[in-house]
Amino acid sequence: MIWDAIVVGLGAAGSASLHALSERGGRVLGLDQFAPPHTQGSSHGRSRIIREAYFEDPRYVPLVQRAYAQWRALEARTGESILQQTGGLMIGHADSGLVTGARHSAEQHALPHDVLDASALTRRVPAFRVPDDMCGVLEPRAGVLDPERAVSVLLREAMRLGAVVQPGETLLEWRADDALVDVVTTRGCYTTRRLVLALGPWASSQLHGAHIPLTVERNVLYWFEPLQNPDSFAPSQFPVFLFEVRPDLIWYGFPELGDGVKIALHGGGDVTTAATIRRDVSDHEVGAIRALLERFLPDANGTLRDVATCMYTNTPDGHFVIDHHPAHANVIVASPCSGHGFKFAPAVGQLIAELALSLPAGFDRSLFSAARFANQAAEIHDQ
Repeated sequence: MIWDAIVVGLGAAGSASLHALSERGGRVLGLDQFAPPHTQGSSHGRSRIIREAYFEDPRYVPLVQRAYAQWRALEARTGESILQQTGGLMIGHADSGLVTGARHSAEQHALPHDVLDASALTRRVPAFRVPDDMCGVLEPRAGVLDPERAVSVLLREAMRLGAVVQPGETLLEWRADDALVDVVTTRGCYTTRRLVLALGPWASSQLHGAHIPLTVERNVLYWFEPLQNPDSFAPSQFPVFLFEVRPDLIWYGFPELGDGVKIALHGGGDVTTAATIRRDVSDHEVGAIRALLERFLPDANGTLRDVATCMYTNTPDGHFVIDHHPAHANVIVASPCSGHGFKFAPAVGQLIAELALSLPAGFDRSLFSAARFANQAAEIHDQ
C-alpha cells in the first residue's frame, strides 16, 4: 500500500497537518513515538497564549488571524472549548522590544489596543506592581488555548475524516527518491508519496543534510496558589501577559484556570536534547521565579502547586521552518518553533498541507524558508 501522506510527530503542528491533509482526501497516516497528547515534547502545559499584536514580527498577524478563525470553527464543529478570550498585556519599558513590537504590529494592522502607563495598567490589573518607567499594550482578543484538548480534537477530527493514527511508533529512518518516500519505524515499513516531518525537538537527527540549525532549550512551567485576593486572578479580571524586565529576561503568565497561576520564562533555558533534558526542577529555579513574583506580582507568590518541563526548538532568527527538504521535494520539514508556535497550529497545518500537495499558497511562506540559513551563511562568508 502507498500512502498519499505520512505525518511523523503528532504534536501541535503534526496533528494540525494530519487534520488539514485529511480534509483534502486521500490515504493519510500519522505516527508518533508516544501517545499524543503527551508531556514529553513541546505541545503540553495545560494552557498556551494566543495573541494578535505580534511583537516578534507583524508578518505573523495575518497568520494568527487565520488561526483564530480556524480555532473557532473547530470549536463550532466539535462542541469543544479550546480558546478562552481573556485579553493580553505586553509589559515593559516604552522602548523595549516587546512593547515597541506589539505596538508596531497593532498599528500596522489596525488592531484594537490600548497603551497604558504604569498607573493605568495597575488600575486595570491591580495584582501587578509595575514600575513608573514601564507601560503596557493591552489587546482585547488575546487569550488562552488548551493545548492537550486542541491536539486531541485535531487528531479525533482527522480520524473522523479517514486518517489513521498509530501511536507508540518511533521513526528510525526515511529514504526518498523523486517519486516516493520509504519510512522505517520500530513497527514496520511504509511507503508514501509525501512525508511531513513534524518532530519538534527530535527533528535534527532526521533532517538528513538539510543544514537547518535547530537548538533545543529546556523550559520550566510553574503553577502557584494565589497568596491572597484569588478573585483578582480570575480570567475575567486577569489577562494573559508577557513582561520584559530587560532584553534578556521575558516572563509570561496566565490567570487562575483551576491549577493555580501559571508562570514561566520565555527563553533563556539550558541547551539540551530530547533525550537528555533534565525533568527535575531545582530550588534555585523556583527561587528565581519567586523573586520575579515578589517584585511584580506579589499576590501570586503562594504555594507552589505544580511544575513541568517542556522544550523550545529554536532557530537562530526565531522564525519557523515550513518548507520542502532542500534535497527532496516530497519531504516537508515542519518546525513552527522557537517557543511561540502553538497558537498558529490550524493555520500552520493548512500551510503544510498546501506545501505537501503543491496547492496554491494561502499565505506568504517566505518568512519560513529553509533556504534562508544557507543564504545567511553565504552572506557571512562573503563578508
